Amino acid sequence: MTYVEGFVLAVPTAEQDKYRDLAARSVPLFKEFGVRRHVECWGDDIPVGKLNDFRTAVQAKDGETVVFSWFEYPDRATRDAANEKIRTDPRMAEMGTDMPGDGQRMIVGGFAPIVEEGLGGSMGYTDGFVFAVPDANKEAYRALAARASLVFLDHGATRVLECWGDDVPDGKVTDYRRATHAKPGETPAFSWIEWPDKAARVAGWEKVMADERMRHDPNDQSFDGARMIYGGFVPIVDA
Repeated sequence: MTYVEGFVLAVPTAEQDKYRDLAARSVPLFKEFGVRRHVECWGDDIPVGKLNDFRTAVQAKDGETVVFSWFEYPDRATRDAANEKIRTDPRMAEMGTDMPGDGQRMIVGGFAPIVEEGLGGSMGYTDGFVFAVPDANKEAYRALAARASLVFLDHGATRVLECWGDDVPDGKVTDYRRATHAKPGETPAFSWIEWPDKAARVAGWEKVMADERMRHDPNDQSFDGARMIYGGFVPIVDA
């Protein structure tokens, strides 16, 4: 069983090393709090969207790069206990004073996986997705994602997670609902695909898009793809 805390934020591009070093130093502390896996991914292939995209999601400025990251916990109870420690542990307050980037523009939330396929392994590249799905279509989307995940695994991906918003708070400046232009009765989703490296991702996507199993059904309106934000990321911490 897995529970995911998903983050999207903007970091000054010139401070990549500082951000990576701070994240790496935080690994033992988060492990102490119950984090089973801690991943930080640096934006590499972030397309501009017609309606929304990763940069607008976090109001990224010129000279900033989008970071897509997550914690994996064994369950929500462990995550909730960890968040209480994160709020109260003086070591976290001290670490926060050295955090590059504007924390006010970070979007964060808790997500429950509805599809989890693949054994994973050495990850050299990640596709990240954030989007909104009508609550009434949750099961239809889960079934669609489950079928698609097997296609990605057949063509070189090593792990696919599709996660449903479970504890997604409103933010003062940005949040997942605003990032996805979510409407009443919709829930944000947070998903990713793991690849061995970027070359495998590029080749894999070409094969996926040519696979008959991915042919779009015109009757499928499980979610509005025009409001999906997505991009390619390079892991800089995977602990």
